[in-house]
Amino acid sequence: MDNRKIAFSQRVEQNSKNYFPKDLFPIEAARQFLAQMNKSFGLETLVCDRHGGIVMVNGGFEGFKPDVVNKPGIKIRVKGRTVCHIYAKFDSVEKGKLDAVNELLSAYIKTLEGCSEKSYMASEQAAYIDELEQQIEKDAYQAKYSEQNDPLTGLLNRNYFISRMKELEKREVVPTAAICVNINDWRFFDDNYGEEESDRLIVTVADILKNVTKECGMENTVIGRVEGDVFYVLLPLIEEDEAREYCNKLQKACTDFEDEILAPSVATGCVVKTNVEESFKEIFSDAEYAMLENKFEIKNSPEYKERLEKHAKKA
Repeated sequence: MDNRKIAFSQRVEQNSKNYFPKDLFPIEAARQFLAQMNKSFGLETLVCDRHGGIVMVNGGFEGFKPDVVNKPGIKIRVKGRTVCHIYAKFDSVEKGKLDAVNELLSAYIKTLEGCSEKSYMASEQAAYIDELEQQIEKDAYQAKYSEQNDPLTGLLNRNYFISRMKELEKREVVPTAAICVNINDWRFFDDNYGEEESDRLIVTVADILKNVTKECGMENTVIGRVEGDVFYVLLPLIEEDEAREYCNKLQKACTDFEDEILAPSVATGCVVKTNVEESFKEIFSDAEYAMLENKFEIKNSPEYKERLEKHAKKA
């Protein structure tokens, strides 16, 4: 916690350079006050931001260009950093009122600095608290899923999937369908749209897997993300025709998915374990081979090529 306090202390010392007058005090109220000072006493003022960008003018400053480096005028500071400048001309102020106008302007500058500091601290505190809350949520999520779940999709990670698979093997649960699911042309989306969109493709397919499983009422299904774009699925006590129907629904759900960028498509390989003497390692090896055959068939179909070319044109 001390580190976060230090980080916030450093933050408030640095971040004021990112603020402009409109972020720190009510511009219209400031305009009205300085306009009244001009009308009542002849005080002429020009307010600019820390870079010299003019914010408001009251009086004759035609052709004047603020030089905030060499002739900075009166500086308004927050946490020791200049956030804006006020240039003041007293040429039209009556001599008998000069001291009073000076005092009024000085008091107003202190008011602006006080208002600016309060606005600045409130804004920074709100942003810092929001960031802390987001980090706490992220930490909680990672803590929850770090041991058994894939952090990107929430599905089982490879190690935990294997442990569940061994558990089913030990209990001799047959028939059990083993399905290998591989995203078609994940690399295309990564190369053309970047990591953010290729990750979204993986999450989208993972969500489709979850939804199809739920729709099919297969509560005992075990799903894992075992490699970047590869998922394994175990369907305990499911016959071959039910497993193939599951694969068909999964592929249709991917094809039906509409998005400006993504065009999810998966190849599947399904093998049903019916003999307790068989190992899931061998079964999944056969399922991977079947998936590759399915991938070849899909990627050579005119419909798939047309869909991918459509998204290639957008890239």
